Amino acid sequence: MTSVFSKRDFSATKWFTLEKILQLITGIFIIPKIFSALGTVDIGKLKFVEAVLGMFTPLFFLGLSAICIREIVFNPERYHRILATAFYLRLMSWLVIFLGITIYFGVVEDSTLKGLYLMIAFGYLFKLTDVFEYYLLAIKWTKIIFISKIISLGFIVGLQYYGVTQEFDVYYFGLLIVLDFFIQGLIYIIILKQKNLLFFKQWKFSKLLASSLLRMSVPLIISNSLIMFYITIDELFLKYYHGDHANGIFATVQFLVIILSWNIGFSIINALYPSLAESYQTHTGLYHQKLKVLFKIMFILGLSIAVFYTLFGNLILDTFFSEAYAEAKDPLLIFCWAPLIIFIGMIYEKHLINTNNLQKNVYRFGLGFVTNLTLCYLLIPLWQVNGAAIAVLISHFMTNIAYVFMDSTSRKEVVLLFRMS
Repeated sequence: MTSVFSKRDFSATKWFTLEKILQLITGIFIIPKIFSALGTVDIGKLKFVEAVLGMFTPLFFLGLSAICIREIVFNPERYHRILATAFYLRLMSWLVIFLGITIYFGVVEDSTLKGLYLMIAFGYLFKLTDVFEYYLLAIKWTKIIFISKIISLGFIVGLQYYGVTQEFDVYYFGLLIVLDFFIQGLIYIIILKQKNLLFFKQWKFSKLLASSLLRMSVPLIISNSLIMFYITIDELFLKYYHGDHANGIFATVQFLVIILSWNIGFSIINALYPSLAESYQTHTGLYHQKLKVLFKIMFILGLSIAVFYTLFGNLILDTFFSEAYAEAKDPLLIFCWAPLIIFIGMIYEKHLINTNNLQKNVYRFGLGFVTNLTLCYLLIPLWQVNGAAIAVLISHFMTNIAYVFMDSTSRKEVVLLFRMS
């Protein structure tokens, strides 16, 4: 089934998957300790701050990741110019957003969480170095990404454990988020410099290339903004109707399903994307075969995640979390089916990138946004975290499956794809 992908393709996947498995193993033992030590209220505050700032990530990242990877695959000799232009575009975007946040909290809002907002927002400066991942993914050097993230993971897990034993407050764990960004970026720079692949003297900003990249990425910026809004809406409604405790419970569900499980599929798809882009450019038949195989792999993985949490979700919560998180059992049983749906949409998005049909991303995420907003308004006041889980799950279905069959061209492509022998 997987023979359409080369050994090098799966070597890239191997490193990504291994990284996520190690994160899963360490996360199982340390993250529940943090959740239990801080309690549902403080965890709710931290995750709420992350969620609010997360609404700005489409502007921090400018939708350049997949676009730049594709452009480097198509034009490898221009990688320095592409990386430099992407870096400076994102730097300018970060400066504008961070200045706006600083002014807002200095003039308009005097929140008790002001320091947490500013600290994590400042940390996004170090996230600019993930432009190096564009190049590493394009040339399938995922081993370097693995080394960087695992070294950073080791430092951060050690510091997290120390914070738990010393009973540090939520600001300490917020600072570790920033430190994680910094360590990963520093390791990328050191490794690429040692391999003579990074020459800052050649880093020149190109207005023409910047204009081209932004034109291509605008649909991604809009669609990513819509998805961040419709994902964050749940936390806003939970905060308004039920407070930080409810957000802490929902954060536990998201941690188990997204951070521990969904990220494995996300990594596999991203690692195999350069192979998809190459085939789309050179061999259409092989491209369709790869899409079909990737759909099957992700369906099996998504179904496995759902079945695993259905069978063992309650046991995991009872074993690793304090009694305060027992309320997460029912929403976990609902939300654990989300990866099965999301993986399909992630593959569809890669296809839209290859075919330059990213305007459809805007339409489908717009549909998801309206669906989630409506359901949050109807369900969360009555059913609390269960309502949030139902709302997100249905909105994911509308975004990633219903839209594909609502769009006539996409529907025909899917039917044709699975008719292939």
